[in-house]
Amino acid sequence: MANLKAIRKRISSVKSTQKITRAMKMVTGARLARAQQRILALRPYAVKTGEMLREVTVALAESGSNESEHPLLARRPEKRALLLVVTSDRGLCGAFNANILRATERLMREKEAGGIDVSLAIIGRKGREYFQRRSAPIHHAFTGVWEKLDLEQARNVARVVARPFLAGEVDAIYLVYNEFKSAMSQRVIAEPLFPLSPPEPEGASEAVQDEQKPQFLFEPDKRRLLERLVPLYLEVTIARALLESLASQLGAQMTAMDSATKNASEMISKLTLVYNRARQAAITTELMEIIGGAEALRE
Repeated sequence: MANLKAIRKRISSVKSTQKITRAMKMVTGARLARAQQRILALRPYAVKTGEMLREVTVALAESGSNESEHPLLARRPEKRALLLVVTSDRGLCGAFNANILRATERLMREKEAGGIDVSLAIIGRKGREYFQRRSAPIHHAFTGVWEKLDLEQARNVARVVARPFLAGEVDAIYLVYNEFKSAMSQRVIAEPLFPLSPPEPEGASEAVQDEQKPQFLFEPDKRRLLERLVPLYLEVTIARALLESLASQLGAQMTAMDSATKNASEMISKLTLVYNRARQAAITTELMEIIGGAEALRE
């Protein structure tokens, strides 16, 4: 009977865990719907802002205008790089953080193999603790970003990561985050933030591209335009990465809780079967003892 009691206790424990995972799945699903709306609204704006800045910088380069170039647009030989890594504060979200950490380590090895010194700016407790245990060179660790995620948070992050680039302490900034595809699918992105990558060609011939190139008229002037456009690009790109990561984290967490709930159901079924078999065996043993005792009395 002690064995039956242990099985009943385990079934009760698994049922309690299943209630928690089911509730977490429902809460995460509601939060995911809001996060998905936010990223779908911001993503086209962020993409277009980056495309516009790249086209403007190309136009400035072709016109030979360098006097109005923004300090963040400076191009230097890459000897030192800063990686802005976006992780979560909490776990229970599957391979969300593990994928980011592996991609970051792979990028670090590639840069260090090329003789480039790498430092890290980390968002999220999971990434901070992971790299602190490995004594990685951490330039800055952000705290409290996920508690109130808005444009002001992105602006604070942008100021911190831009400072070493402006001071010449680093020559390139890379952004590593999870891009949201669906609740079950996220894609790790590791892209340069500064210096800007050139605009991607659309596959047309050079002559056609030259005819279709936009002609820019700068009003009021190039310097003031870049002073507004470059910080806007930096803030919006970081805001997009944060919202993408939040939606990806919630999607991964909802998927993990759904899997945990299903696994709990399967475990409860197996334990119930084991319990019924053990109970049946115990009843059979008792009946055999009763029958054996009755036959002994007859004799």
